[in-house]
Amino acid sequence: MNNKILEDNSKYIISNYSRYPISIVNGEGSYVYDSESKKYLDFISGIAVNNLGHNNKKVNNAINKQLKNLVHVSNLFVIPNQVNFAKEIVKNKPGHKVFFCNSGTEANEAAFKISRKWGIFNNKKTIISFTGGFHGRTFGSLTATWPKKYKEGFYPLVPGFKTAEFNNIKSLEKIIKNDKKLLAVIVEPIQGEAGVILGLKPYLKKLEKICKKNNILLIFDEVQVGVGRTGKIYCHEHFDIKPDIFTLAKAIGGGLPVGAVVASPKVADFLTPGSHGTTMGGNPLAMAAGMASFKQINTKSFLSNVTSKGNYFLKELKKLSTNNKIKEVRGLGLILAIEFFSSRLAKKFATLCLNKGLLVLLTEKVNIRILPPLNVKKSEIDQSIKIFKSSLEDLNV
Repeated sequence: MNNKILEDNSKYIISNYSRYPISIVNGEGSYVYDSESKKYLDFISGIAVNNLGHNNKKVNNAINKQLKNLVHVSNLFVIPNQVNFAKEIVKNKPGHKVFFCNSGTEANEAAFKISRKWGIFNNKKTIISFTGGFHGRTFGSLTATWPKKYKEGFYPLVPGFKTAEFNNIKSLEKIIKNDKKLLAVIVEPIQGEAGVILGLKPYLKKLEKICKKNNILLIFDEVQVGVGRTGKIYCHEHFDIKPDIFTLAKAIGGGLPVGAVVASPKVADFLTPGSHGTTMGGNPLAMAAGMASFKQINTKSFLSNVTSKGNYFLKELKKLSTNNKIKEVRGLGLILAIEFFSSRLAKKFATLCLNKGLLVLLTEKVNIRILPPLNVKKSEIDQSIKIFKSSLEDLNV
């Protein structure tokens, strides 16, 4: 990579990221190319943003068409693209409404604000999140986030939050018993940042039952696992659960910045004019890209293919788990993880994959998170398995 770019990156860009010394300059389908023309199989997908890979023709055409008309106008006016996209998102959810913003953390903040407004009329204010959870980096969503490493240096955080143990219903019941002003629960049905930790169906169903019994709002954070990632258009469909609110981002914008809050009739109208807003959220360009992507993903055949490819990928990965360096392999649809017994092994494995032309994510020190495009080819999955096998062999060197 050009040393001048690296120098200028250090000189002009705030150093809040530990970046690989690689500049990605082009992409096509499941592949990206760096400034040295090296080809990589991209199983990060922009951290679950590029669900249709790179340079998707329908998304590009929608962007180019909208560019000729209007990029931004603000929410002072009715935006037809926004209305049409919201209609598509809630097609099978009668009475639900959508608020558009620009990111996952903004979506979660808006969900908290809707909940707090609802809570005024119900004398409730406390929000529960869970161990292992990640909900964003703005102050409210950061408070709900579990790992302390994200919070260091930013105290005091926002009052009115408590933490329960994930996948342990007794932990939640204890908090409910001692706090009669519980307003809402926010949960990731699959904890992506924690290393693809799946919520157990009996636990999540019990969580829903408890929330209904105690008039507590249930918020599903699907920022990473929504929009087809798990083989359903929304992850909560796997568990036969109807959250009061769920949040989306990442893939919802087809590669452009979009976040969304989907609210049930119970709470949707509590954000009244002037109580919340965004300048760029739901702009015509982002809506055009998001709609073009969403409509390709939200079909029975496409989602069925995600499920079948995910099952195949998980089965092949589990064949690797007989290796004494791997603790566990897990996943649902096309969000998967390999957990190693040590951070040293996981870090070296991620580097070996990178050097062999495969991009994966190292998360929580011991986990390799795998997020291929949803339209990944079976041959590309097989290619990644070969690289995984080769990298495991090289761990012995």
